[in-house]
This record gives sequence, structure tokens and C-alpha cells, in this order.
Amino acid sequence: MSDDAFLARLRGHIGKPGDPQRARDAVNEAMIRHWCDAMEDGNPVYTQPELAAKSLHGGIVAPPTMLNAWTMAGLVRREDVFPGRDPQGEVLRELDAAGFTSVVATNSEHDYDRYLRPGDHIAGTLDVVEVSEVKKTGLGVGHFVTTQTEYRDQHGERVGAMRFRILKFQPGTGRSSPPEGA
Repeated sequence: MSDDAFLARLRGHIGKPGDPQRARDAVNEAMIRHWCDAMEDGNPVYTQPELAAKSLHGGIVAPPTMLNAWTMAGLVRREDVFPGRDPQGEVLRELDAAGFTSVVATNSEHDYDRYLRPGDHIAGTLDVVEVSEVKKTGLGVGHFVTTQTEYRDQHGERVGAMRFRILKFQPGTGRSSPPEGA
């Protein structure tokens, strides 16, 4: 298959959103505490109900940066938990089959429409929005793949979005390390 035909096949996934992936659990105080402990975030509106009740939020809210965490599949993708079409997975499998087997995250951008509260149940719908032509980078020859996930609550209200870009590259095709002592 020609490079142009391969790129066209990859780009054929653009604009065909996957199925919504509903979080396994509703937003909850235990996970918020774990996140805050891991991030060393002591903001009382996240973990102290008495102080949070006196804040402009009127109660506990989740740190906005947790938005993506609620719908993450974990270390093992299980179809019984997250069934349905996964356009990012489809693109990545095609890239793997073509020898682009290494991956590095390059950047992400987040939009937060509102704070999440305990009891909110989030679903994320992912769409592939861009696949670059072949690029030669210091890590190797590869394609940048950009996705956008839109997050909605149990009422269908949009609560935020994340654009995420990765580089899928062929290992061993980047700049070589300088020899020792050079």
C-alpha cells in the first residue's frame, strides 16, 4: 500500500466518534481524596466537607484535572466495562501493523465547563480529529495522532473536553545517541 493510501486509510477514521465510554463509578469523595493525596493538593473544597460547604461551591467538588480520570479504562481494557467502537484504538492498531509500534504523548489541552460533584456520572466520547503525514522526529519517523474526547454528565450536559496528541513512531529510526565520551 502506498504512503498516500495508508494515510488516507488512517484519516478515514476522522469524524467518526466512538461510542460513549461511561465511567465505571460516579464521581466520589474517596477517589477525589486519593487524587489529592497523589498530587499533594490540599485545597479544602476537594476534601473537607465543612469548609467546602462554606465555599462558593457549597460542597465538595472534584479537581478539574481529574476530568479524564473518571473514564479511564485502567491497565487492562475490558470489553465488558468499556464496550463499543474505539476509533483511537483502530488507528493505533493500523499504525502498529505498519511498524509504528512506539508511542509518546506529546501534549494535551483541556476545557473545563464546570466542576464535577460527587454523584455525577461521566461519559466520554472520543473522536480522532487529526492524523499527520509522516514526520521525521528525533525519536523516529512517525505520525502524530490527535483525538478529542468530550465529557458529559448523567443528564447529557457537557462538562469538559480534552484534546490529546501522541506520536506513533518506528523505533530505531530517530537520531542515534552520541557515542560515549563524545
